[in-house]
Amino acid sequence: MFNLESPLPNTTTRHEQISRVVVTAQQMRDIEARIFAGGMPVAALMEKVAGLIARRIIELYPRSHFPCIGILVGPGHNGGDALVVARELHFQGYDIVVCCPFSKLKDLTAQNAQYVKSLGIPVYEALEPLAKCAVFVDGLFGFGLERSLASPVDRIVDQLNEWSQPVVSIDLPSGIHTDTGEVLETAVQATQTFCLGLWKIGLLQDQALDYVGQAELIDFDIPIADIQAVLESPKIQRITPQSAIATLPLKRSPVTHKYKQGHLLLICGSRRYTGGAILTGLGARASGVGMLSIAVPESIKPLLSAQLPEALIVGCPETASGAIAQLQLPEKTDLRSFDAIACGPGLTVDAKPILQEVMNSDRPLILDADGLNILAQMGTIPTLQRRQAPTVLTPHAGEFKRLFPDTVDPTSDRIAAVRAAAAQSGAVVLLKGARTAIADIDYVWINPESTPALARGGSGDVLTGLLGGLIAQATTKHIPLLEIVASAAWWHSQAGILAARDRTEMGVDAFTLTQYLISVMRSN
Repeated sequence: MFNLESPLPNTTTRHEQISRVVVTAQQMRDIEARIFAGGMPVAALMEKVAGLIARRIIELYPRSHFPCIGILVGPGHNGGDALVVARELHFQGYDIVVCCPFSKLKDLTAQNAQYVKSLGIPVYEALEPLAKCAVFVDGLFGFGLERSLASPVDRIVDQLNEWSQPVVSIDLPSGIHTDTGEVLETAVQATQTFCLGLWKIGLLQDQALDYVGQAELIDFDIPIADIQAVLESPKIQRITPQSAIATLPLKRSPVTHKYKQGHLLLICGSRRYTGGAILTGLGARASGVGMLSIAVPESIKPLLSAQLPEALIVGCPETASGAIAQLQLPEKTDLRSFDAIACGPGLTVDAKPILQEVMNSDRPLILDADGLNILAQMGTIPTLQRRQAPTVLTPHAGEFKRLFPDTVDPTSDRIAAVRAAAAQSGAVVLLKGARTAIADIDYVWINPESTPALARGGSGDVLTGLLGGLIAQATTKHIPLLEIVASAAWWHSQAGILAARDRTEMGVDAFTLTQYLISVMRSN
């Protein structure tokens, strides 16, 4: 697990470490308090941060194309940052116009406001005089906002959102709750968000994403010691490319053979849902797992054999509805013969006895789709508490609510929800979404990149197969389960991103997605 004191070998930079840390509003307050208690002048830090922001604005919005910039100023230090940005852009030749609807400002912000006025930069209380600006900087409120925007600020934000000019938000879009990502009645819809110092958890919540735009971290050199003093060991982390590929591709000895590279059993498919079994198998194939067995109803065995000739397709007796009625593994084979089992895609709830059987096994188990639906029927918490081996659950929000009806609503705070579910069940829980969150009883990993292209039937089946194949291989390599699950989620989303770039978001069906999984490894 990532530790600020023990970076990944050789290539992990300070910026890589910092980019993985995620904080709440209170944790950020505590870290900043240590910085200021150590002697860093507030004014000096404001100058440094604003200088970095101004530099990025100049790079993204050159004066030749964006000659006039509007600055929205709040009463606190976020507004002070915005005023310093205004001054620096003024000195670079931009026409600057300021909107500050507040009569009372913090002392340092008021000083910067006075200096801006002395430079001849116009300052208005209303937004209308800024209508001709080519781009806006939102410095109304930073981290820690917990109440709705009051009048007239709410009207200014609504008016800004009706205009078409790009908006750069400092730290968070004004009106977004720092921790939950909730929109506090109204919020700035930013084009870019420059998160200051450390990633705020609200920026990684699904409900904030329509307001955040393109987010990037402005690293202003927070001392590692101050982060460690507050966080000790970071409990919430962003998955970065470097952290994901630290274990990918899984290392192989030159003298290895297929039986040393993991044996995965997939239990999936039905006469009604053949595609789920095929897509899960193709996801597993891309993982590089040494041996792949797929248990399906006898009637669809020929279809699987045609698509996955290298896999051992196990035809099983089926119910009248075409679901697997009974596992019928090859002679001298039982569930202990496999390094991992993945169960659920296309299975239908008629296969409940199958899930009861695999729940009693001592193998690592991945449950998805109907595997999750059956688990919910059985009683999630008591069933998992009786299980001795590792379990990974991969629900979307609807499945999550069925599995954990008494925990936090994942649509209101998915980070809190996934942490509570993992703590209650003892499982590793992967909550799918635009920002997939993965938790065990100690840690949460958040995948900060994805694409709407993955919002298509079958994408989750591909993830289940990929994840199962990686876990089957990892059991012999002593890699922590949570890290493998996080790497699989990152790999899956990156394949979607690459496919969408080539084929547009509308062109990434689940079968196409499987073809881009290997491309991710080539590009990294």
